[in-house]
Amino acid sequence: MKAKTLFAILLTVLITIVMMQNSDEVKFKVLFWDLYLPKLVILTGAIFIGVILGLIMASRPTKTIYTNTNNENQNNNQRPFDTLSAEDRDYISE
Repeated sequence: MKAKTLFAILLTVLITIVMMQNSDEVKFKVLFWDLYLPKLVILTGAIFIGVILGLIMASRPTKTIYTNTNNENQNNNQRPFDTLSAEDRDYISE
């Protein structure tokens, strides 16, 4: 079995054990309401929200770095776009 599959099974078993041990009812205050819910429901909701947020963050696109594919800077007459002219260097050093 792959390590990732084994980890997922182990994590699922541990979450199930913890949730089953916390089945007693607790007072959950939301704004103006007092709700009496089992800890099981609250833990399940928190885990569900965490998984959804994790999936959303994992599927975010990465930044793409664009490179100059034109052959403009390959001519010897042109300087690369990231260098300063002598006039600019003199102005900065003053």
